Amino acid sequence: MTTARYRIFGNELSPYSVKVRSYFRYKNIPHDWLVRNAANEAEYQQYAKLPLIPLVITPDGKGLQDSTPILEHFETLFPEPSIHPADPATAFLSALIEEYGDEWGNKPMFHYRWFYEADQASAAERLAASMMSGADPAQAAEMVKSRMIPRLKFVGSSPETKDLIEDSYKRQLRILNAHLEHRTYLFGNRPAFADFGLFGQLYECSTDPTPGQLMRDGAPHVARWIQEMMGPRNDGDFEPWAALAPTLLPLLKEEVAGVFFPWTIANAKALAVGEKTFSMTLSGKPYSQDTQKYHAKSLAALRARYQAVADKSVLDAILREAGCWEFLQTAA
Repeated sequence: MTTARYRIFGNELSPYSVKVRSYFRYKNIPHDWLVRNAANEAEYQQYAKLPLIPLVITPDGKGLQDSTPILEHFETLFPEPSIHPADPATAFLSALIEEYGDEWGNKPMFHYRWFYEADQASAAERLAASMMSGADPAQAAEMVKSRMIPRLKFVGSSPETKDLIEDSYKRQLRILNAHLEHRTYLFGNRPAFADFGLFGQLYECSTDPTPGQLMRDGAPHVARWIQEMMGPRNDGDFEPWAALAPTLLPLLKEEVAGVFFPWTIANAKALAVGEKTFSMTLSGKPYSQDTQKYHAKSLAALRARYQAVADKSVLDAILREAGCWEFLQTAA
């Protein structure tokens, strides 16, 4: 294992940044955590192809972006302890939940952070302090708010979709709290791919006033798991699906099949015919959003991962029970 150090440009308020940092900590990969700001912007721009964090700079001078490909890249370099269960069916389900966390789980996080005044103020003050240390704090916070609040529409957050998004967050907390009551991580005694995908979004929720209070009041086991994921440990093996199913299957049924898949497929279909927006009903409530190319790309990658499972007999039985199977067929 190399002793060379990697450099992670990120921010504590970026769910994908803390996701990557958690992974690096778990794998004991030597790294430096750098908060992207004016002082290091020149170095960031030298390696970044997209104006996004996290950015990982390798010892040989390559820049890596996009949290899921970053984890997959480093999993080939640092394969042990693996974040993928040996069982192909369980491994795919972990990847499915990781995708759900990255793509749908970002909606409640961003919604709560920029919809309510208390959350807006908290996030804006923290972002301004970390990124614009030399500026007037009040002016800098207002600048952050003026930039971020209008972006609510990009995640589909509006007064009309507020209840749908918040119901999803509360449902996720309820399901995960029951599931994590008697286990350290989502799939057993070590973190899986799914843990990292959900952790980044839920960690951010835990730091914001409104969703953080909901978590502390109603989901203490989720709050404890978040602390574990700040420095994850390998305390054993993954559990078999039979042991996980009673409390993890509801997440697949109610959230992944209930809102995530219908939403991402509606986005992909609208994009395919050139629509700039799409509207639908999710969980009996209206939902609308601008179409997003990245979501369609990630859906295609998820379907390709499903197709790559050689023997789907066990996996398909689980997916059918969860109501997810039809969404993974390319003609869906």
